[in-house]
Amino acid sequence: GDSILLVQERSDGRWTLPGGWADVNETPAEATEREVREESGYRARAVRLLAVYDRSKHGHPPYLFPIYKLFFHCELEGGGPATSVETAGVGFFPEHALPELSVTRVTAEEIARLFDLVRHPEWPTDFD
Repeated sequence: GDSILLVQERSDGRWTLPGGWADVNETPAEATEREVREESGYRARAVRLLAVYDRSKHGHPPYLFPIYKLFFHCELEGGGPATSVETAGVGFFPEHALPELSVTRVTAEEIARLFDLVRHPEWPTDFD
């Protein structure tokens, strides 16, 4: 709907999109679906690649090595909120009422753009 699924990181107490590293031989969609399940408790299906961003170009603090971030629009298929060893909270937030974000992982500007892309399915995938 008009909300986004975020998880609260145990490491800094701030909120981010479920996500992480892809495993060997795992497609980007499979990695996304697994990370959503592991970090939030929800089962989701990746339905559209919204954006591919170079982490270093979007206001994140510097990192040791380059990272490309892939953002997928997902449809919930089941499950329910559940925390993990990495997450201390799970919630849905409207675009204009986001909690404090873990900017090492996601920025408010990225989330705003994702909302725009979901509202306009005719737009192409965003990329740097």
